[in-house]
Amino acid sequence: MLRCFVSRCLLTNPVAGQTRKMSGGSLAGSQSSLAGKVAIVTASTDGIGLAAAQALGQRGAHVVVSSRRQSNVDKAVALLQSEKIQVTGTTCNVGKSEDREKLVNMTVEHCGGIDILVSNAAVNPFFGNIMDSTAAVWDKILDVNVKAAFLMTQLVVPHMEKRGGGSVVFVSSVAGYQPMQALGPYSVSKTALLGLTRALAPELAQSHIRVNCVAPGVIKTRFSQALWQDEDIVDEFKKQLSIKRLPSTSFLGVGEPEEIGGVIAFLCSKDASYITGETITVTGGMSCRL
Repeated sequence: MLRCFVSRCLLTNPVAGQTRKMSGGSLAGSQSSLAGKVAIVTASTDGIGLAAAQALGQRGAHVVVSSRRQSNVDKAVALLQSEKIQVTGTTCNVGKSEDREKLVNMTVEHCGGIDILVSNAAVNPFFGNIMDSTAAVWDKILDVNVKAAFLMTQLVVPHMEKRGGGSVVFVSSVAGYQPMQALGPYSVSKTALLGLTRALAPELAQSHIRVNCVAPGVIKTRFSQALWQDEDIVDEFKKQLSIKRLPSTSFLGVGEPEEIGGVIAFLCSKDASYITGETITVTGGMSCRL
C-alpha cells in the first residue's frame, strides 16, 4: 500500500522525486544562514558559550559576548575578530538586574535589535550531599541558573517582537534528566530549564519566537573540569556512552564545546523553523529522559 502511494506521488508530481536542496545545506549557505541577525550569548568568553558565539558568528550573525570580567571579554572579542566574526563585548553578571538591562540596552543601541538569545550563564557553588546544601546555595543557583534565564528572556522578547520574531535557547545539562552525584541543587536547576522551555514555547509562539533547549553531556570545559578530571567519574560516564572515541580524537572520550555550539546554531537557524519547546540532548548517546 505504501509503495503504491509513493509511486502515485512520483507519477503525479515529478518534483517529489527530486532531491530537495535544504536551506543552509551548502557551505556558502551555512556561512550566511544567520546573516543580519543579532545574537546575545551570556557567559560567552569560554567553553560552550564561546563555542556558541563562534558557531553563530560563522553563520553570519553579529554576536554580543559577555562575562563578569573585562579581561575575559577582551580576549574573547579579540579571538572572534581574528576569525572575521562580527562581535561586540561587554561585562555582565546576569544575576544582577542592572547588568541584564545594560546588556540588552547596549545590544539594541549598537546592533539595532535582538534576534537570538542563548542563555548559557550558570553557577555551581556547591559540591556534596544535597542534604548539606544551605538556603544560600539554593538562592545563588536558582537566581542565576533559572531566574536570570527567564528575566533575560523577558527583557529581549519585546525587541524580538519588533523584528518579527526570534529564537531563545537555554543551555541545560544531562544532569537535568539524570541528577549527578554531589551536584544535587545544580541538577535541579537544570531540570527547571527543561520546564521553562516547555512553559514559554506556546506563549511566545504567537510572537513568532521559538524557545528550545540544549542538554549537553560531560563536555571538556573549565566549568565541568571537576567531572572530567575525576577518573572514576569519567570511567562510569564512558560506560553509558554509545559513541566510543579513541583517545587520539577526543580527550577521555568526552564531548567538545564546538559540538554543542553547532547544535545551538542549528536551533537558531531557519532549518529549525518548525521546532519549538524541545530539548536536544547532546550526550554521546547516554540514556537521559525524564
